[in-house]
Amino acid sequence: MIKQLIADAKKIIIKFGSNTLAGKDGKINFEFLDEFAEQAASLMHNSKKIVIVSSGAQVAGLSAMDKWARKKDIHYRQALCAVGQVQLMKAWRKAFEKQGFHIAQILLTREDFNDSNRTLNMRNTLFTLVDEGIIPIINENDTVSVEEIKIGDNDTLAARSAVLWSADLLILFSDIDGVFDKNPKEFADASLLEEIKDIETARKNITIGAANDFGTGGIATKFEAAQMALSYGIPVIIADGGKPRSLEALAAGNQKGTVFSV
Repeated sequence: MIKQLIADAKKIIIKFGSNTLAGKDGKINFEFLDEFAEQAASLMHNSKKIVIVSSGAQVAGLSAMDKWARKKDIHYRQALCAVGQVQLMKAWRKAFEKQGFHIAQILLTREDFNDSNRTLNMRNTLFTLVDEGIIPIINENDTVSVEEIKIGDNDTLAARSAVLWSADLLILFSDIDGVFDKNPKEFADASLLEEIKDIETARKNITIGAANDFGTGGIATKFEAAQMALSYGIPVIIADGGKPRSLEALAAGNQKGTVFSV
């Protein structure tokens, strides 16, 4: 089913969490970005249009500013994101440049989605960039986002962006294979749910266990993102983005994940 969804989709949003983008040292995994850019370019050469939602500003900031690693003050966190966003975009630019593609940066807050004029401008910019063969890379504007205007997480941001762009498919890459009936980090007999049509029933039947999530982003936020996307007819795939050539493997039907479908 995943293979067919990717084959049928023309407009695909792909979201990456920080853990997927980070190497074992906690800094940006440049080899991973190069590998993904190669896979994305292959899809784009086959008439697919791609928008990326990328976490990783803090990870990238720490790559440049190790001395701030222990700073917990919100002003340092936001300053770290300001430094890191430049590094993150530089890494993405280098990766896609090797494939002959340009990227563009779009930083958003919740207020942007709640204002009709801003929403229209965002939508027009997205369509223009993609139509010109440029890959938009969206992230929350952590430098200015405080609790009152924060979107909350990049799963939600990805779902909102998918709705804004009228995407055909949303792929949420995480550090877990998908949604399980119980926490696979605690229970060896946990089973992957390969398709979910009734989100509320799935929520009730999942045993989360001692930990409050299954992956670093939290399973609850992924359910909420999937529910938002599905309400607009956009199917969602959750899969492990850290596996070798994961996008290529999903497109070929060689990697499992969880599909939320209507």
